[in-house]
Amino acid sequence: MIRAAAEGLVRFDPLDPDAEDARRWLQDELADPRYRAGEPNAFDRAMQAVRDWFLGLLDGAGAVSAETVALLVVVGVVVLVVIGLLVFGVPRLRRRRRAEPASFEDDRRDAATIRRAAEAAARSGDWPLAIEERFRALVRELVVRELVQVHPGSTARARADAAARPFPAFAADLAGAAADFDGVRYLDRPGDADAYARVTELDDALREARPALADGSGARR
Repeated sequence: MIRAAAEGLVRFDPLDPDAEDARRWLQDELADPRYRAGEPNAFDRAMQAVRDWFLGLLDGAGAVSAETVALLVVVGVVVLVVIGLLVFGVPRLRRRRRAEPASFEDDRRDAATIRRAAEAAARSGDWPLAIEERFRALVRELVVRELVQVHPGSTARARADAAARPFPAFAADLAGAAADFDGVRYLDRPGDADAYARVTELDDALREARPALADGSGARR
């Protein structure tokens, strides 16, 4: 019985396939992803084509001048760049936003954000913070409009004086707003709704005003 079973196994040995089975097994084996991973990609085939083209130019050319070799190298580099762009696409240039200078200390918020903070402080009755923030928004707006340049350590009064140059008609109002800012910021004054309203009105007015020209024209609009 054992001998008969062994003969049966030999008779149906799967390691001795016919031609059709062998072809099918080979196709199944070559379809394995590990074989496809080793196949050359589009870039590899393009590089091979460039290499063959370059060697074909030199094949049988005999002595080639240095100028010709240099020209061929340049052409080869250009071809490689073009192929790289076709294969990988044009690289996206990242737009770098110009860093805006800080208006106060390291505060780089935009004017709209600072105004919202001022309005929130005013709604809660925190007048010192509301006045501070609204004055910061005022200065920030002028910095973004490139009408005022700020420097580290500049005082509120210095910023007000700088803003008065393009807006001379608002010089007194700017000085008053700077005084209100210093009062709540450094002198522990409580501030009030009237002071906040003055700074707010000044901020709104400067946003609508036309800056003075070099000849002094351009007062309140």
